[in-house]
Amino acid sequence: MADSDTGTPPKAALIVATVLAVALAGVVAVVALTKGKAAEGDPNGPLALVSVPAPQAGGPDCAAMMGAVPTEIVSSGKKLTPRTLADPAPPATIAWGDTDPIVLRCGLERPPELVPTAQLRLVNGVNWLPVAGAGSTTWYAVDRAVYLALTVPDSAGTGPLQSVAEAIAAKLPAKAN
Repeated sequence: MADSDTGTPPKAALIVATVLAVALAGVVAVVALTKGKAAEGDPNGPLALVSVPAPQAGGPDCAAMMGAVPTEIVSSGKKLTPRTLADPAPPATIAWGDTDPIVLRCGLERPPELVPTAQLRLVNGVNWLPVAGAGSTTWYAVDRAVYLALTVPDSAGTGPLQSVAEAIAAKLPAKAN
């Protein structure tokens, strides 16, 4: 079906191909934009969290702890309330805040960074092992019958750590490691 003089396709075929290519590009752009919005998620919608090994999450210590966590915590002067977790939600886990949420998990395995020379921080009667990450720090409570992890964005300040430490100290007795 090539034009016999130049070897190119007929003008009608070129026009149809161009229209189809432009239409396809438009569809791809619309899909990409809507998927991008869905991926960002509704900051007030359920928060999807990855499950991590938490062999003691279903135990009585974590049940007691989850019942004692603050209903509201203060982060950099802003009051944060608990966030709904998307199904399947990891057991013994709670999150506060919309963007850059603060996440508490209970019943985790012993953190590999907890070695005899690890530098612990005492906050409100709880020994914490800080593990820095990209844009956040995960603080492991390491002196209780279960390990807890509080992941806090770098912008959060010390309020969340202090509030959760108070709840841990009130609900779970300290133990030697």
